[in-house]
Amino acid sequence: MNRPDSPSDIDIKSSDEIAALRASCRLAADVLVMIEPHVRPGISTGEIDRLCHEYIVAHGAYPSPLGYRGFPKATCTSINEVVCHGIPSFERVLKDGDIINVDITTLLGGFHGDTSKTFCVGQPSAAARALVDLTRDCLDQGVAAVRPGGRIGDIGAAIQAVAESHGCSVVRDFVGHGIGREFHAPPEVPHFGRAGRGVRLRPGMTFTIEPMINAGDWRIEILDDNWTAITRDRSLSAQFEHTVLVTQGGAEVLTIPSGR
Repeated sequence: MNRPDSPSDIDIKSSDEIAALRASCRLAADVLVMIEPHVRPGISTGEIDRLCHEYIVAHGAYPSPLGYRGFPKATCTSINEVVCHGIPSFERVLKDGDIINVDITTLLGGFHGDTSKTFCVGQPSAAARALVDLTRDCLDQGVAAVRPGGRIGDIGAAIQAVAESHGCSVVRDFVGHGIGREFHAPPEVPHFGRAGRGVRLRPGMTFTIEPMINAGDWRIEILDDNWTAITRDRSLSAQFEHTVLVTQGGAEVLTIPSGR
């Protein structure tokens, strides 16, 4: 987006819209539950994508990334130093010790649900596991900072404080985003910054929080496919993502699997 978000740009969802969005978000979360047992050494990222695609379609939805601005696959699969937007391939096979983020967005009933999780493949190093755990905590702290009357900057400040206190860094080039009938909408949700700054949060706002945390420097570069983002210093990167609703009392995580 080329200009700061303004309150008039930001969609406030009705109760019916929230119910429809919740259903799409629940399906996206269910995809991650489905795929987890398959994320093992020897599987290709192309096979992961195929399984996710088939599950989404079988549940009456469409994988939002497929064809979005030319993206060729149903999911993003980002391994080790890949920060985000890794393109699945049947030639890329997971090996013991990898970490991989699987990013799922579903379009169901006219609404997009967006979530991601970083999985450990086999037995990663202690440092890799620590990064994954830290990134999950960063997401949790970002969600905990959401409250009506607060500011977008509160979210990024909470995430940045946790990451940097552990010697890691927060990617600046990609941010969370509003979501609903549009895949990407206002407001932008940086995962770094200063508390008390930015758009004021109001009940009915929905957006993603999706911190990308690097073990080394925060800077990234884009590969020749014009999608895959990797750490410039080739350090490991992890990501977790939820779609969140601002409520009267705080925040509701919408990307919760069925039955939980």
